[in-house]
Formats: sequence, C-alpha cells, structure tokens
Amino acid sequence: MTDPNGLSARALAAAVTSGRMTAEAVTAATLERVARANPAINAIVQDCGEEALAAAAALDARIAGGQGGGLLAGVPVTIKVISDQKGHATTNGLKAAAELVAEQDAPFLRRMRGEGALVVGRTNTPAFSYRWFTSNLLHGQTLNPVNHALTPGGSSGGAGAAVAAGLGHIGHGTDIAGSIRYPAYACGVQGLRPTVGRVPQFNATGAERSAGAQLMAVSGPIARRIDDLRLALEAMSGYDPEDPWSAPVPLSGPEVPRRVALVPRPDGMAVDPRILDDLDRAAAMFRAAGWEVDTPAAPPLAEAVELQTDLWLCDGYDGLVAAAEAEGDPGALTALGQFAERAKALDGARFGEIFRRRATLVRAWRRFLADWPVVLMPVSGELPFKAEEDLAGPVALARIWTAQMPQIALPVIGVPGLSVASGVEAGIPSGVQLVSAPWREDVALRAGEVLEAGFGIPELAG
Repeated sequence: MTDPNGLSARALAAAVTSGRMTAEAVTAATLERVARANPAINAIVQDCGEEALAAAAALDARIAGGQGGGLLAGVPVTIKVISDQKGHATTNGLKAAAELVAEQDAPFLRRMRGEGALVVGRTNTPAFSYRWFTSNLLHGQTLNPVNHALTPGGSSGGAGAAVAAGLGHIGHGTDIAGSIRYPAYACGVQGLRPTVGRVPQFNATGAERSAGAQLMAVSGPIARRIDDLRLALEAMSGYDPEDPWSAPVPLSGPEVPRRVALVPRPDGMAVDPRILDDLDRAAAMFRAAGWEVDTPAAPPLAEAVELQTDLWLCDGYDGLVAAAEAEGDPGALTALGQFAERAKALDGARFGEIFRRRATLVRAWRRFLADWPVVLMPVSGELPFKAEEDLAGPVALARIWTAQMPQIALPVIGVPGLSVASGVEAGIPSGVQLVSAPWREDVALRAGEVLEAGFGIPELAG
C-alpha cells in the first residue's frame, strides 16, 4: 500500500472515498507507525487505536454502500488532551483530571468525525496548557522528533511532534498565546491559528472559561501541508450553539490585492539573523510570484502583550496559583510566578482600561490590514528554545517571553496567524508567520502556499 504520509489529506480522502485505498488499511499503517515512533517522543499519550480501527471499518462499509466518505474520509488525526473526546479523560496535562472522562465530543471534533476523520490518539500538553514547553506530572515529557534537545513547543507540543513524526496528517491544537503556531515552528511544520468563533469549542467536562480565554483562545490545525490546514479548517469550522462565540462566517471572501507588508522586527524587537534571512527569502518568493512587498510602518504590538498577560494569567490569579500548587507542577508554577506583582494591580479600573486599549489596537490593525492584506513577520525572535529552558531561571524566562511577543500579541488583536516552516538547518527548524484580517484565513493560506512552494513541504522527522 502507498504510504499514507506520501499523500496530502485531500488526496488520501479521495483515495479512500474512491475505494483505491481503505480507511482500515490507512489506519492500520498509521497505528503501526505510532507504535514504532511514538515511544521515543511521547507525543501521543492516550491511545485510540481500537476505536480508530472500528471507526475505519464502519467508514469503509458506508463508502461501499454508496453513502460517501466526507472531506476527511479516512484521514488520521490526533486530538489534544485539552478537549473533550467521548470516552477519554480531558486531562489538560493534570493529575487532578486523570479521571475526568468526557461523555460527548467537543463540537469541532463532532464535525471532524462527521467528515470521516479517524482519531488515532490524543496528544500531550503542559499542565494547564501554560507553556511553550510540553511536560507534566501525569503524561511526562514530549520530545521534539526533529531534535530531542529542543522543545517541541507548547502548549500543543504533542500535536506538533505527532504531525512532524507522521503520526497523523492533522493535529488538533489550541492557541491563546502561540500554542498552535509555536509547536508548528519548533517542529518544522505548518500551523494555523483561526479567528475566534471560526472553530466551535465547548468542553462539557469543564467550567465556563475565563474572560481572557473566551476572547482569545481558539482551536485549529497543525499539518505538514498548507492545503491540509485548509481542509482541516473546513472540516472543523461552522456555527454551533454550544460556543457563545461561534459565528457562521464563510470560509472565503472577496479578492484582495496581493500586497505583503514585511515587518521583520515588530516594535523593534531583537530577531535572530537566520529568522531575518527566512523573512527576506519569503519576501523574495512573494515578489517572484507577482506580489507587491514593502516595509510600511506597522501598528504597535508590544502593548498587546501586556493586555494579553492581564487577561490570561492575572485574571483570577489566586485561584490559578492555588490550582497549580495543588498540582505541584514546576512549569505551571514558574509560568505563573513571574506575574505575582502584576496580578495585584489588576482591578476593575485596569479591566476597563484593558478593553479600551484593546479596541484602539484592534482598530489600528484592521485599518492596516485593509491596505496590506498579508503581513509577514517572525513567529518568534529566537530559534526554537532548548527543552525545558523556561525552568533555567528568571533571566531565561524573561528572555523567552520577550522573544515570543508576535505570538502573544496577535490573539489580543483578534487576527488569524499562520506559521509556515522554512526548513531545518543543523538540526534546528525555523519558519515565518503570516497574518491576515479577521475571518480571512483564506488569504493567509493562499499566501502560505506561495512560501510552501519555495521552502518545500517539510520532510518526516525521525
């Protein structure tokens, strides 16, 4: 049988739907690869193999009966343990949630299954999904399949590692401060943070989300190919009444000018020379494809990091710290510990100021994106960090947060972000980030394919 990883998700679904390949054979081949490769990296931490094979057999029977397969017919996918999947614990990397078994699928997962996707496993995340590093006391540490000395990213580090290693075509991730884009970057693959409301989210196992999470957190796909992201987004998206932010917005909009704003150092931040070279190469690819590229002055981003921090990690701070202390996770405690003084200053007046300042920044960026439909900028100011580097002390932690400014800021601005892999050099992946206007993921994906044609489709790791 053709190696499923040699086909795009769209081509694989077409082969399964036509009967040239069976979902059962594809699933068996994927599970064989999981059994061979996953023990070395610990990307998948909850096994779904038996369920996947049973679902694959049922899908093959439906197709044989003339009922069709769906957009993702037979495509192997993974789901992050932060989201509900019937019959499995929604752990979010926590010992305290080891027995929190879901009785129903999250809305986006119901949609994916309805389109024929087959869940082969559930992927790791740091405790509480706080970090750009993936380890916890329940599931252990996930290693980067490209280079074990580097972080696989976080919080969707298991998803990024699984995709890079070929353990499923599409990895579900979540992103409130880079948790889709950074694992894709660190593992040398592609990742899309959609607009809030595009992909419906709800966990029946959990409490209502905080204001910051409702405003900024999204689910989205990680994959090796840009078109796989597009197909996954189509399958995951749609209005669902369980998500108060869900909106029935079309997946594509009117044509926009092929104009790219190159912003190599947002707000003057320090950027590694290799990343600057990647950005220059990307700009040259756009120009060669007939796109206009210039370096206009972009609106500020740095302030958005301050707003994001208050909304995400300072709102309800005492309760967050108490939960982290009860869990005893060093990574979660370290992430929260740096904001103790900041949290004390978060009162009603500051909350009002946050939303007023956010409105000003959103307006500025929407105006900018009306003139420049694609913005090309770094994912991070640094190449992928060393594994567990955020535990090396306060100086290292402060440097890491500074480098991640483009990731942290965009959720506050309310725009989609696409991380595009630029290749692996000396065992170190890199990439660039594309930003588009709200609800215009189609624009970012089309631009991403220009870069994919130049940088190439990432090779399987391991």
